[in-house]
Amino acid sequence: MNQRWPEWLSLNENIRALKPYGAPQIPAQVRLNTNENPYHLEEGLQSKIISEISKRVGNLNRYPDRDAVELRTSLAAYINGISKTDFSYEQIWAANGSNEILQSIVMAFAGDAMGFEPSYSMHPLITKSVGKEWISISRGPEFIFELDVAMEAIKTQRPGIVFLTTPNNPTGGSISLTDIAEVAGIALSVGAILVVDEAYAEFSKQSSAVTIIKDHPNLIVSRTMSKAFAFAGARLGYMISNPILIDAMLLVRLPYHLSELTQAAALAALQNQSGLQQQVEQIKNSRDFLEQELSKLGLNVISSDANFLMFSGFKASSQELWQRLVDRQVLIRDVGIAGYLRVTIGTESENKAFLAALQQALHS
Repeated sequence: MNQRWPEWLSLNENIRALKPYGAPQIPAQVRLNTNENPYHLEEGLQSKIISEISKRVGNLNRYPDRDAVELRTSLAAYINGISKTDFSYEQIWAANGSNEILQSIVMAFAGDAMGFEPSYSMHPLITKSVGKEWISISRGPEFIFELDVAMEAIKTQRPGIVFLTTPNNPTGGSISLTDIAEVAGIALSVGAILVVDEAYAEFSKQSSAVTIIKDHPNLIVSRTMSKAFAFAGARLGYMISNPILIDAMLLVRLPYHLSELTQAAALAALQNQSGLQQQVEQIKNSRDFLEQELSKLGLNVISSDANFLMFSGFKASSQELWQRLVDRQVLIRDVGIAGYLRVTIGTESENKAFLAALQQALHS
């Protein structure tokens, strides 16, 4: 969007040149562009969510629990269960999607922010929207995170906030716990907060950075229920950290920011997650299948720990191939990196439809 703002409009200068975040929302029979979980919530879980919401509808004249203690307790139990940790609710903060978590972090802590790109495009957008500078450090060949480059950049540029995304979006690669610990240490030495964005952690074979929080007081791990929980429409993100960093969130949160209905729905999902791991494993198996099939088409596929794959090696431009797929009713993501496209892992039928359309598009 190339917006020309009128002269009379006193827009904040730090956002005047920005473009709003957003993947194209256009009609398509197969939509594999926004990294959603392709599977619907189980009918039993749907019923339990509806039941929990119905219990609270009669009290919507009252504000919700502004501290969401029951929900945060349940989130702590979930993290403790999958990572063998012992967090309490005081070490968890929840909000309307992980993007609100990220925005609150950037608002709460001083200094400019640094990230290693290409990575999640909301990190610089959020940073700039609150008037901070964004320090972009390029990743290495094949978009690999380079520890020595990162350490030197943090030491010399001394940001206030450092973002690491693992698995990375849009490339899908993970960063080792050893490297994360090294970055946390150097970040602490310059007074910086380290934010590890783990939106896709459930799809990764790597251990979560929550397991090293006890050793790194400046470490925040951001998570979401949108992906693995098939909960994108509910908007529930959360962070895990040292309790003093959670206290900082209280300073910038909006009053009663998490609705009663959102809390009820998330609680029901967390307490009835029996089918979650099965869905995650199905998506991971489909990811492996799709990677093999793309390679058979002569494409270069970046190994991914997430629920998507980024690929290159096609002769057309990214925009041209993307449009050819749209013309065949398949929507994937042009991530703005020349020569690359990204596809979300879908259902078996969606993946097959994508591959059929892609094969046609490559030779049209």
